[in-house]
Amino acid sequence: MQELTHYINGEHVKGTSGRFADVMNPATGDVQAQTPLASVEEMNRAVDYATAAQPKWAATNPQRRARVLMKFVSLLNRDMDKLAEALSREHGKTLPDAAGDVQRGLEVVEYCIGAPQLLKGDFTDSAGPGIDMYSMRQALGVTAGITPFNFPAMIPMWMFAPAIACGNAFILKPSERDPSVPLMLAELFEEAGLPKGILQVVNGDKVAVDAILHHDVIQSVGFVGSTPIAEYIYATGCANAKRVQCFGGAKNHMIIMPDADMDQAADALVGAGYGAAGERCMAISVAVAVGDDTADRLLEKLVPRIESLKVGPYTSGNDVDYGPVVTAAAKANIERLVQTGVDQGAKLVVDGRGFSLQGYENGFFIGPHLFDNVTADMDIYKTEIFGPVLCTMRAKTYEDALKLAMDHEYGNGTAIFTRDGDAARDFANRINVGMVGINVPIPVPLAYHTFGGWTMSVFGDLNQHGPDAFKFYTRTKTVTARWPSGIKEGGEFSIPVME
Repeated sequence: MQELTHYINGEHVKGTSGRFADVMNPATGDVQAQTPLASVEEMNRAVDYATAAQPKWAATNPQRRARVLMKFVSLLNRDMDKLAEALSREHGKTLPDAAGDVQRGLEVVEYCIGAPQLLKGDFTDSAGPGIDMYSMRQALGVTAGITPFNFPAMIPMWMFAPAIACGNAFILKPSERDPSVPLMLAELFEEAGLPKGILQVVNGDKVAVDAILHHDVIQSVGFVGSTPIAEYIYATGCANAKRVQCFGGAKNHMIIMPDADMDQAADALVGAGYGAAGERCMAISVAVAVGDDTADRLLEKLVPRIESLKVGPYTSGNDVDYGPVVTAAAKANIERLVQTGVDQGAKLVVDGRGFSLQGYENGFFIGPHLFDNVTADMDIYKTEIFGPVLCTMRAKTYEDALKLAMDHEYGNGTAIFTRDGDAARDFANRINVGMVGINVPIPVPLAYHTFGGWTMSVFGDLNQHGPDAFKFYTRTKTVTARWPSGIKEGGEFSIPVME
């Protein structure tokens, strides 16, 4: 049995707490490794190393810091296949999806190479008589991130790349379910020239999380995960005077208008709803068809596409559409919610219950499910299922569809499919959701824009990556300067005499 480690001060360090979590192979249901769960003392040791290393890194010219990021990008490209395979092995994603996970993180690192420009301050000449005023963006110090299982490469890089580019040290507490890729990323960053102690990976559970939240030295905390935990981390971190950004749950609606291209809409729904087994915070889990005729035409296109989906392990090759969910507990919860949907009166059009894959009977595979006639009072609508389950709702009018999306407690992402520019423009302007797609099913912004939802999907006032990241990971210091006059007249060459 492989025993994983922490990565502290440039070294793989065995856990000393005596507590471990199993790392599963979701395809087989076997335990393939154990990861240590850190004690408070182990977290404190990492913070001590970060505290010692950070001032010198912050004093390094931003352009030199950017060169380290440039080398890191090169190494990520070099090891892309190795990272993707390790990610798939622990998470269950297909290899192309795992490579995409790494790629979307890599793109944020590329954006952060622009740190010298992004960290420039402002200057005002002659703000008053002989007075100049200027601002500086300075690093916070030691920062930390708590990241989820579903994107073990992308989301850590969304956090630590801008933090480090700004001159901070960063402590990463990844998910204990798939910790190998975060450890590999830390190794690669140091191979790129990052000093020891600037990026450290401390594996753990709530003990490690609370150690981060209550440590006086740690200045900021980023989190992505469920809304209840996001609320806890935000409240606790803010109470301890930390800068905190937390991203929680989602229930993303896609509105399908009567004039939409149904083939395009169906293809988009299948990819956005079932990709990565639905374990994406930006997955489309609710299709809202405007009008019964629209719904009928949509289902006619959807059903054969969903029934032909290929479910299997990543080792089966690139033609697999999605793999297993991450744990047996996740599988059981999804199956429970599906049965709840049936019991509460939704029509199960595609029934994936009882799915079994020959040779992988103990794996955490779930067949695709499609519900119709879902209503807003059903648990499958109110709850983030986080599995390969798509709910279809029928709205009488565009206004009814808009209201459905706006009334849900989550406001992470949404989309509309239509040929009507006026409807699309109205939707984009009125919807109370942070990320909007127009004929785009998963509207995840590129690295130079920012990522963030609204309502109960987010806690904090700054988004991830893009310009907001450089605001989050720095403090602005404003200087007002006036110099004594007369020096510019030059020196006197005559012998001074007493007057």
